[in-house]
Amino acid sequence: MGATKTEHFTEKQNLIANIAKALGHPARIAIIEYLMKVNECICGDIVNELPLAQPTVSQHLKELKNAGLIKGNIEGTSICYCIDEKTFDLLKDYFSNVISVTKGKCC
Repeated sequence: MGATKTEHFTEKQNLIANIAKALGHPARIAIIEYLMKVNECICGDIVNELPLAQPTVSQHLKELKNAGLIKGNIEGTSICYCIDEKTFDLLKDYFSNVISVTKGKCC
């Protein structure tokens, strides 16, 4: 498969695609669901919630953070993570628009 030519797409299209790509792994969905469940910033407890090694969880956290889905704040020697509401608002608006435009117009 050839390289993706992201320059041919709008900034918003690239942003939504990057967010969707970050959501494309069940471990990342599990991390987001855990952060929603506890509804507070979490430092280190995420590894105990997943059947994955600490380095693997760290890599998933990095991908979620790079996509803007979570925020990480340094507290002492730990990084505390929580949901980034702005990105989820962007997704909500995007998919609400998709639904409103396509509602009742499917083939």
